[in-house]
Amino acid sequence: MINIGEYNLLKVVREVEFGVYLDDGNEGILLPKRFVPPGTKIDDELNVFLYHDGEDRLIATTQKAKGKTGDIVLLKAVSVTPQGAFLDWGLMKDLFVPKSKQLIQMYPGEEYLVKIYVDERTGRAAATEKIDQFLSNDDLTVKEMDNVHLTVQRRTDIGYVVIINHIHTGVLHFNEIYRDIKTGDSFQGFIKKIHPENKIDVVAGKAGYDRVSDELQKILDLLQQNNGYLPYNDKSDPSEIYSFFGMSKKTFKMSTGSLYKQRRIIFTQTGIRLA
Repeated sequence: MINIGEYNLLKVVREVEFGVYLDDGNEGILLPKRFVPPGTKIDDELNVFLYHDGEDRLIATTQKAKGKTGDIVLLKAVSVTPQGAFLDWGLMKDLFVPKSKQLIQMYPGEEYLVKIYVDERTGRAAATEKIDQFLSNDDLTVKEMDNVHLTVQRRTDIGYVVIINHIHTGVLHFNEIYRDIKTGDSFQGFIKKIHPENKIDVVAGKAGYDRVSDELQKILDLLQQNNGYLPYNDKSDPSEIYSFFGMSKKTFKMSTGSLYKQRRIIFTQTGIRLA
């Protein structure tokens, strides 16, 4: 079974002058010569992305797509027709958004948050701006403290509505944000709290001490690069800490506290120093 708009591991069944054919259980799918890895031979298995080319033929590529079926991604429009718009998703053929699947008029050069899907009528990968119909918190697949993938959907009075793992929605509150973010940004986060009616609060980064463990070496490296001393401590402004370390003040305090307990740093009146 093959999956359109996704990566598939397929076996090479025959070679031709213009590429190789991959086993799909029928006549085979062409991987054009320009995308065939050097040294490829019969019976090799290749991880390829499948989509339809400009002549509506199913084709394979080793190019990396900017999103696959089911993903919600921010893509740039490259051209617009009366029937719809075409978005750059990193492949030779652009991704089509039918006019009926647009929320507003699309314009070349602008970026749009869309969901990639396979059209039931044509069998081709396409995109839609109407993503809310695919999002639901009725049956949650996550729990508190789970690490998740977050995509920023829109700004609100209390923070940003984010899409969780491409299927749920949650809120990233302003007091949990330590850098500029915008619609379409994607990053790792975790589930902080699940409220009644399955309303979800999220935080960027990893949960608890999983987050701290990733930051310890960063602080030590920065100390080494700055002669063993940095003018930051628990009295420093959160924005200054984020600007220099790329982490929240809470994570900074947890990280430096852990390093202090390990006797790898000492606290001074004005900052931190290697022990």
